[in-house]
Amino acid sequence: MTRLNKDTIVAIMLLCLCAVFFWATFDIRQPDYGVLMPSTWPRVIIVALSILCSIYFIQSIRADNTNGILEREPGFTGFFKYWRNPLFCFVMFFLFLASMPILGMLIGGVTFVFVLMGLLGGWAPRQMLIHASVALISVGAMWSLFTYGLGVILPVGMIFNPFAL
Repeated sequence: MTRLNKDTIVAIMLLCLCAVFFWATFDIRQPDYGVLMPSTWPRVIIVALSILCSIYFIQSIRADNTNGILEREPGFTGFFKYWRNPLFCFVMFFLFLASMPILGMLIGGVTFVFVLMGLLGGWAPRQMLIHASVALISVGAMWSLFTYGLGVILPVGMIFNPFAL
């Protein structure tokens, strides 16, 4: 029997968390009139997350336990080298939130996704084209879905206001 690695333990914890969340959806009050149940969308999202966590669990079991483990160097610079990617994500998300009143959700979201993908994945011309495509399609689709499909008013910013057209 192989020893469980950290990814397997995290995947098991995430699957248990998804199960608790799914169970909690049964406590959502059901309206008396004939509409879509309020628990439907949370359940759809939790099922999608459960599928992704299951894939993560299967990959963690099949993975080599020593593959990709980065040894941390001692000292202050070793700390930042080891935690570089999570720190990039937190700093970029803070900048995204700070720029929200100026750029708005659409421009700020596309910029956030593009720059973060560049920081994590590289700045080669072909990669930049892929990053731009992913940023425009994913953020644009989500923005359109929430703005026009669901009627949610997202932050517009000072640069682009789609409702003033």
